[in-house]
Order: sequence, then structure tokens, then C-alpha cells
Amino acid sequence: MIINHPLLGPRDAQEFTYLGDASLIHRPDWQGEDASGQFHDYLYLRDNLAGQHRELWFHEVGDRSWLVVTRNTLTHEITNVELARDVARREGRGK
Repeated sequence: MIINHPLLGPRDAQEFTYLGDASLIHRPDWQGEDASGQFHDYLYLRDNLAGQHRELWFHEVGDRSWLVVTRNTLTHEITNVELARDVARREGRGK
């Protein structure tokens, strides 16, 4: 599988480590109300859907960047790749 890195171009998926659902970007506030319950859900509850899925990938062998990859889990077709920092900023997280 080839991942088209937004900065480095096409890279073999073996350069990356899959880290799970991209919703992990939305880490709960540890000081928020019901933080314990929110962290439980954040850590342990995951949807396992077939089809289009947004995933976090880490470019371990390359520039060590985090990517949000939109991939069809049935066909492995990748339809979008973005830097995770850009996704987080667009969604109101991070600086």
C-alpha cells in the first residue's frame, strides 16, 4: 500500500505505524467535568466499521509526522491524506 505523504510524496506503508482511529485527536480535557468517564470512552470504545475510515498513521521511518489517512477498510483504497496537525487546527484543537 502506498501512502501519498503531503510533504514527502508517495511512500510505502511499511515506513508508517498504524495507530488507530483518527478520533484520538479529540483527547478529553483531563480537568473537565467527568474526566474519568470521558477518558474511559476515549481509551476503550472504538467503532469497527467497514468502508471509509479516518485513521492515524505515524511516519516512523521518515520525518516522524502524524497523518490522518482516509482509507476504505474493505479495498484499502486511500482517498485522502493530511497532516494531523492541520486536521487538529481546522477542528479547533492545537495551535
